[in-house]
Amino acid sequence: MTDNTSNHTPDPVDLGKVETLIEALPYLRKYAGKTFVVKYGGHAMGESHLAAAFAKDIVLLKKVGIHPVVVHGGGPQIGKMLERLGIRSNFIDGLRVTDAETAAIAEMVLAGSINKEVVHHINRAGGTAVGLSGKDANLVTARKVTRTKRDPDSNIEKVIDLGFVGEPDVVDVTVLDVFRQSNVIPVIAPIGVDHEGNTYNINADTMAGAIAGALKAARLFLLTDVPGVLDKEKNLLTDLTPAKIDDLIADGTIQGGMIPKIETCIDALRKGVDAAVILNGRVPHAMLLEIFTRRGAGTLVRRS
Repeated sequence: MTDNTSNHTPDPVDLGKVETLIEALPYLRKYAGKTFVVKYGGHAMGESHLAAAFAKDIVLLKKVGIHPVVVHGGGPQIGKMLERLGIRSNFIDGLRVTDAETAAIAEMVLAGSINKEVVHHINRAGGTAVGLSGKDANLVTARKVTRTKRDPDSNIEKVIDLGFVGEPDVVDVTVLDVFRQSNVIPVIAPIGVDHEGNTYNINADTMAGAIAGALKAARLFLLTDVPGVLDKEKNLLTDLTPAKIDDLIADGTIQGGMIPKIETCIDALRKGVDAAVILNGRVPHAMLLEIFTRRGAGTLVRRS
């Protein structure tokens, strides 16, 4: 504490900190003991100062009694590794076509280097993180993703083979329940295995949504490279329901890559998640602003 004998007026900076704590207190009480699932990806993963800020936020959540579960992506890093190895990537509807060789490389990058880097950042920030993939403790049993595409000439729908691209089929959160009773923060790579032992690369948003649903999490956070869902004038839409989302998709406001993210949020709500949030991971501490302030920082998707 500083001694300011000549001026007894409180420092405005200190007063601001106190007001922040007062504003956060109801939310600290509300979320104590709750589980938050956080999908960490985008450019926030590639910039060291943002990675450090994210790790501090995750550690803070654990210290105040919230149980964070981190699911990370890594598509750009997989692409860079494939490029270094001279392997060309093909995409269909935003999904990487993954042969056996590409699947092995994806697992190496996701469950290896990226996973351990995220774990390192959290541990360095004062937490106790442990790296996992969907293969560990039968966390995520996957099934093959199937896609169809209508041929413009024949008007016949054809099945598209994406190779070893999967989606969660069964989620067993036993190991995560153990971590919830401890000080350990799980960090999960989006890799799963099917009943025959085949390894699948899983979209990180989809993985996070499935895990959040299985845990009946209080919040699912999808950290992206955009502020959230924007209207046609590029203003942030801060509060959405499934009914409103249907209207926004129908009129073209929500389109492109935002649609699968929104669908992941809605699916998580159906599975028992209280609410989901899409927010900009490039803004330092955006997640804390969303959780602990009245204004928030992204797009909240709630049931009604």
